Amino acid sequence: MTETLSVQALNRATLARQMLLAREAIPVPEAVRRLFGMQAQEPKPPFLGLWTRLDGFQASELHTALHDRSLVRATMMRATLHLMTGDDYTAFRTTMQPMLDGALRVLGDRAKGLDLQKVVPAARALLQDGPRTFNEVRALLQEQFPDVNDRALGYAVRLCVPLVMVPTQDRWGFPRTARFTLADEWLDADPASSAEPVGALDELVFKYLAAYGPASAADAQTWSGLASTGEALERLRPRLRVFTDDKGRELFDLPGAPRPGEDVPAPARFLPEFDSLVLAHADRRRVIADAHRPMLTTKNLRVRAVFLWDGFARGTWETEYKRKVATLRMRPFEPLPHAAIDELTAEGESLLRFLEPAAKETVVSVED
Repeated sequence: MTETLSVQALNRATLARQMLLAREAIPVPEAVRRLFGMQAQEPKPPFLGLWTRLDGFQASELHTALHDRSLVRATMMRATLHLMTGDDYTAFRTTMQPMLDGALRVLGDRAKGLDLQKVVPAARALLQDGPRTFNEVRALLQEQFPDVNDRALGYAVRLCVPLVMVPTQDRWGFPRTARFTLADEWLDADPASSAEPVGALDELVFKYLAAYGPASAADAQTWSGLASTGEALERLRPRLRVFTDDKGRELFDLPGAPRPGEDVPAPARFLPEFDSLVLAHADRRRVIADAHRPMLTTKNLRVRAVFLWDGFARGTWETEYKRKVATLRMRPFEPLPHAAIDELTAEGESLLRFLEPAAKETVVSVED
């Protein structure tokens, strides 16, 4: 008989893989490899996401990994920017291309006249001259393709040319307007020459389960944006453990992956905006209750920062720094018990000292 995993059991299993049951003392590139990427729509969140997961994390460690090219910031899952190891980016960038091609549909009528067979090589030629911002790329491409919408040109290049962002000495690793360069030149490895498609997709699914499992086919598709993950899970079924959730849906997992008991303590943690943990499943009850999920995303599609207590998202948070005072404000979804407030306050003060080391005072508050 197939074992059923409760929401609580799924929560603890996922937190264990996400290094959220205890901070771990491992190098930054190894942490990103284990997480199989961190969403990085903005440059700051991965710094906070690593601080909350790693013992003694220093921002300089991430800077070093970006500049020595062991980590890259580039378009990957769900056609969004992710922090990835260079090896994983090279191995799986081509696997993502069918999803990226499909994302071009959002252009609609703006894609009129767009010929990828001409635009892609033209963009590569421009970038072979050196890194450029997308404002520069669009303007130069518009000169060559004056009848094509400039935004459509830029979006097509983002999705169809493997690119990485060039890090700088800015505090969070990248300026507001960053430059992009060709991935094969930056990494001295061509993503197009990665493993054969079926093998690469299967390996991608293994890595997803290692970081986010146990998970359903719908979960894997939600995380990746790839419709073919369900087919991969069927191929891999003989090599996987199969469970069901409380609604009878099939869940797949690696045989030796951690699945701690439901009663394992889960410490207070602060997740940054856009954290992959809250985006990696179709059914997100293992992290956030369905009733609270609408409060996770803003009208302009920003994914809010959330705090965890007893393993689950209990509210959102934000910080402010004025006159040498660093303030963290928590907005719970529901009233918090005193024990939660005490634990979150201590964790929040530590986070503020990381974020604003020059602050003379730190304040953690709970607001209605």
